[in-house]
Order: sequence, then C-alpha cells, then structure tokens
Amino acid sequence: MSRCNALLKSASALAVSLVLAAPGLAAGLTVPAYLPPPGITLTRAVPQNALMLRASQQVHPAYLRQIVDYPTSEHAGTILVDTRTHFLYFVLGNGRALRYGIGVARAGFEWQGTHRVTRKAEWPGWTPPAEMRQRQPGLPAHMPGGPGNPLGARALYLGSTLYRIHGTNEPWTIGHNVSSGCIRMTNDDVIDLYARVKLNTKVVVLS
Repeated sequence: MSRCNALLKSASALAVSLVLAAPGLAAGLTVPAYLPPPGITLTRAVPQNALMLRASQQVHPAYLRQIVDYPTSEHAGTILVDTRTHFLYFVLGNGRALRYGIGVARAGFEWQGTHRVTRKAEWPGWTPPAEMRQRQPGLPAHMPGGPGNPLGARALYLGSTLYRIHGTNEPWTIGHNVSSGCIRMTNDDVIDLYARVKLNTKVVVLS
C-alpha cells in the first residue's frame, strides 16, 4: 500500500470514529447554532473602525440611529434637538428625518435656542471652561484629542456659545441627562452626522 493510500485510509477511519462518537451527527442532525456571548453582536458588515463595535453594545435599542417620520416646517439639513425625549433629528425632507439618541444637560444646565454650526472638528481637543474647572478642580487645563477625550470623535460648535454637539467615550450615558449643556452622541453616530452637516447649518434646541 502506498503512503498516500495509507493516509487516506487513516483519515477515513478517523472520520467514522468521530461520527460514531456523535450520535446526533450520525442521525443526520444539523449542528445547533449557538448564540454569541452576552454583549457581543454578530454582523456581516465590516466595521469602519473599532468605535463602531463598542457603541452598539452599550446603548439602549431605542436610541439607535434610524429613519423616522418627522413632519416639520424646517428645511432639509436642519438639526432639531429634543432634549425631553433625548433625540436629535437631522431633517431629510418629505416628512422624514434621521433620528439619533443623545445625552443632554443635567438639571440646572438646560438651555434652548437657535444657532448655526460655526465650526467642525475631527478628534477635537478639549479646554474645560473656567466655571467647569471650579466645579471640578481635578480637570486638566487642556486635553488633546483622541479616544480618551470627553468630546469623542467629532464636534460641531454652535455659534458663539460654549456648547457643542459631540461624541463621547461614555456611550452608556446616551438617553440620560448628564452633561453641562453639550449634546452627546455615540462616536459612531457623531461621525455619521458630521459627514452630513455643513457649516452654517441651522440647529434648533428645544426645551
């Protein structure tokens, strides 16, 4: 017997023994499809970056990005922020909008008004206002941009105010009243919104 035939015979014997050791397989049953461990989401899409993997695992499904019916007199491209429901709407027109979940100001820091996007920044640095440093003495005078920065992956600056629509390295805060006035989004969502928004975009913050 040649060496090749001997190897084939050995492999066949091994396959038979494995089938006999697994009665379910021998009976023609299919292998069960096991669910992933808690906190793991299976997807066929290729994530553009690691931040996309983290966001969906730590946000309530109600706050995941989606297109919704949203009748409004505002023009397409306008941003409306509903702080009561923790949703930000990017108006698409024809009664539709792209809705994002957000984190908003905690008690005592609420605000409303209409502004324009006057600046856009990728991985922005953060300089805490003097008032915030007085409340939280441990804050640095400045923090360079990066994954550990509280402003996250992108920031949209609103007029001459100190407020921004920005990402966050704490995605579990989406849906809550947590900030000092800024509007928080997951990094995945703020990257998506950033790509859609132009300078001078109208932003309406509702009370």
